Amino acid sequence: MTVFESICTLLKEKNISFRTVQHQPTATSEESARARGEDIRIGGKAIVLKIDAGFKLFVLSGALKIDSKKIKDHFKAKSVRFATPEELLALTGLIPGSVPPFGVPILNFELYLDTSVSENEKIAFNAGSLTDSIIMQANDYLSIANGTTFSFSH
Repeated sequence: MTVFESICTLLKEKNISFRTVQHQPTATSEESARARGEDIRIGGKAIVLKIDAGFKLFVLSGALKIDSKKIKDHFKAKSVRFATPEELLALTGLIPGSVPPFGVPILNFELYLDTSVSENEKIAFNAGSLTDSIIMQANDYLSIANGTTFSFSH
Protein backbone atom coordinates (compact mmCIF):
# COMPACT_ATOMS: atom_id res chain seq x y z
CA MET A 1 0.00 0.00 0.00
CA THR A 2 1.30 3.48 -0.86
CA VAL A 3 1.60 6.24 1.74
CA PHE A 4 -1.36 7.99 0.09
CA GLU A 5 -3.47 4.83 0.31
CA SER A 6 -2.41 4.29 3.94
CA ILE A 7 -3.52 7.81 4.90
CA CYS A 8 -6.85 7.46 3.08
CA THR A 9 -7.44 4.09 4.78
CA LEU A 10 -6.63 5.54 8.22
CA LEU A 11 -8.98 8.49 7.69
CA LYS A 12 -11.80 6.24 6.47
CA GLU A 13 -11.32 3.85 9.44
CA LYS A 14 -11.64 6.85 11.80
CA ASN A 15 -14.73 8.14 9.92
CA ILE A 16 -12.98 11.41 9.14
CA SER A 17 -14.14 13.36 6.12
CA PHE A 18 -11.50 14.60 3.71
CA ARG A 19 -11.07 15.41 0.08
CA THR A 20 -8.29 14.56 -2.27
CA VAL A 21 -6.85 16.76 -4.98
CA GLN A 22 -4.67 15.53 -7.82
CA HIS A 23 -2.48 18.25 -9.31
CA GLN A 24 0.70 18.86 -11.25
CA PRO A 25 3.89 18.06 -9.31
CA THR A 26 4.63 20.74 -6.70
CA ALA A 27 7.95 21.27 -4.99
CA THR A 28 7.15 24.15 -2.61
CA SER A 29 4.41 25.13 -0.18
CA GLU A 30 3.53 28.06 -2.45
CA GLU A 31 3.14 25.82 -5.52
CA SER A 32 1.09 23.30 -3.55
CA ALA A 33 -1.27 25.99 -2.23
CA ARG A 34 -1.85 27.33 -5.76
CA ALA A 35 -2.43 23.84 -7.16
CA ARG A 36 -4.97 23.06 -4.41
CA GLY A 37 -6.68 26.46 -4.64
CA GLU A 38 -6.15 26.95 -0.90
CA ASP A 39 -4.45 29.58 1.26
CA ILE A 40 -0.79 28.77 1.97
CA ARG A 41 -1.45 29.19 5.72
CA ILE A 42 -3.49 25.97 5.85
CA GLY A 43 -0.73 24.00 4.18
CA GLY A 44 0.79 21.44 6.53
CA LYS A 45 4.53 21.59 5.84
CA ALA A 46 6.10 18.33 7.07
CA ILE A 47 9.85 18.34 7.62
CA VAL A 48 12.13 15.57 8.86
CA LEU A 49 14.94 16.87 11.05
CA LYS A 50 17.89 15.08 12.58
CA ILE A 51 18.05 16.05 16.25
CA ASP A 52 21.42 14.90 17.59
CA ALA A 53 21.42 11.17 16.65
CA GLY A 54 17.72 10.66 15.81
CA PHE A 55 15.17 11.77 13.24
CA LYS A 56 11.84 13.42 14.10
CA LEU A 57 8.96 14.81 12.04
CA PHE A 58 7.89 18.45 12.41
CA VAL A 59 4.72 20.00 10.98
CA LEU A 60 3.99 23.71 10.67
CA SER A 61 1.92 26.09 8.57
CA GLY A 62 3.14 26.33 4.99
CA ALA A 63 3.37 30.11 5.42
CA LEU A 64 6.01 29.84 8.16
CA LYS A 65 9.61 28.70 8.56
CA ILE A 66 11.20 26.43 11.14
CA ASP A 67 13.10 28.15 13.94
CA SER A 68 15.99 25.74 14.56
CA LYS A 69 16.98 27.52 17.77
CA LYS A 70 13.55 26.89 19.32
CA ILE A 71 13.82 23.21 18.41
CA LYS A 72 17.39 22.96 19.67
CA ASP A 73 16.35 24.57 22.97
CA HIS A 74 13.23 22.38 23.32
CA PHE A 75 15.25 19.17 22.98
CA LYS A 76 18.38 20.54 24.67
CA ALA A 77 20.13 19.28 21.54
CA LYS A 78 23.66 19.84 20.38
CA SER A 79 22.75 19.70 16.68
CA VAL A 80 19.67 20.14 14.50
CA ARG A 81 19.65 19.77 10.72
CA PHE A 82 17.36 18.84 7.87
CA ALA A 83 17.41 15.23 6.72
CA THR A 84 19.22 14.95 3.40
CA PRO A 85 17.21 13.78 0.39
CA GLU A 86 19.11 10.47 0.60
CA GLU A 87 18.32 10.03 4.30
CA LEU A 88 14.68 10.92 3.69
CA LEU A 89 14.41 8.35 0.88
CA ALA A 90 16.07 5.66 3.02
CA LEU A 91 13.85 6.39 6.04
CA THR A 92 10.51 6.87 4.28
CA GLY A 93 10.77 5.94 0.62
CA LEU A 94 9.69 9.54 -0.11
CA ILE A 95 11.27 12.56 -1.73
CA PRO A 96 11.34 16.12 -0.35
CA GLY A 97 7.97 17.81 -0.71
CA SER A 98 5.97 14.58 -0.56
CA VAL A 99 6.20 13.87 3.18
CA PRO A 100 2.75 13.89 4.83
CA PRO A 101 2.20 15.31 8.33
CA PHE A 102 1.83 11.92 10.01
CA GLY A 103 4.13 9.99 12.28
CA VAL A 104 3.21 6.51 13.51
CA PRO A 105 1.38 4.54 12.05
CA ILE A 106 1.99 6.18 8.63
CA LEU A 107 5.67 7.11 9.05
CA ASN A 108 7.91 5.79 11.80
CA PHE A 109 8.71 9.11 13.47
CA GLU A 110 7.83 10.96 16.65
CA LEU A 111 5.58 13.81 15.52
CA TYR A 112 5.85 17.43 16.64
CA LEU A 113 3.28 20.05 15.70
CA ASP A 114 3.83 23.78 15.68
CA THR A 115 1.11 25.82 17.35
CA SER A 116 0.32 27.31 13.91
CA VAL A 117 -1.34 24.04 12.83
CA SER A 118 -4.18 24.47 15.32
CA GLU A 119 -4.80 28.09 14.30
CA ASN A 120 -6.51 27.12 11.04
CA GLU A 121 -9.86 25.56 10.28
CA LYS A 122 -8.37 23.20 7.69
CA ILE A 123 -5.08 21.53 6.87
CA ALA A 124 -3.93 20.62 3.36
CA PHE A 125 -0.87 18.53 2.58
CA ASN A 126 0.97 16.50 -0.02
CA ALA A 127 0.18 12.92 0.86
CA GLY A 128 3.12 10.76 -0.12
CA SER A 129 3.67 12.23 -3.57
CA LEU A 130 4.14 15.59 -5.26
CA THR A 131 0.81 15.17 -7.11
CA ASP A 132 -1.66 13.94 -4.45
CA SER A 133 -2.99 16.22 -1.73
CA ILE A 134 -5.49 15.77 1.07
CA ILE A 135 -7.56 18.56 2.60
CA MET A 136 -9.35 17.99 5.91
CA GLN A 137 -10.53 19.76 9.04
CA ALA A 138 -7.62 20.72 11.29
CA ASN A 139 -9.48 19.47 14.39
CA ASP A 140 -9.87 16.04 12.79
CA TYR A 141 -6.19 15.99 11.88
CA LEU A 142 -5.17 16.98 15.41
CA SER A 143 -7.42 14.27 16.89
CA ILE A 144 -5.57 11.47 15.07
CA ALA A 145 -2.08 12.86 14.53
CA ASN A 146 -0.92 12.11 18.09
CA GLY A 147 1.72 14.80 17.97
CA THR A 148 3.35 16.89 20.68
CA THR A 149 2.61 20.59 20.20
CA PHE A 150 5.00 23.47 20.88
CA SER A 151 5.99 26.68 19.12
CA PHE A 152 8.91 26.20 16.71
CA SER A 153 8.15 28.55 13.80
CA HIS A 154 8.76 32.14 12.80
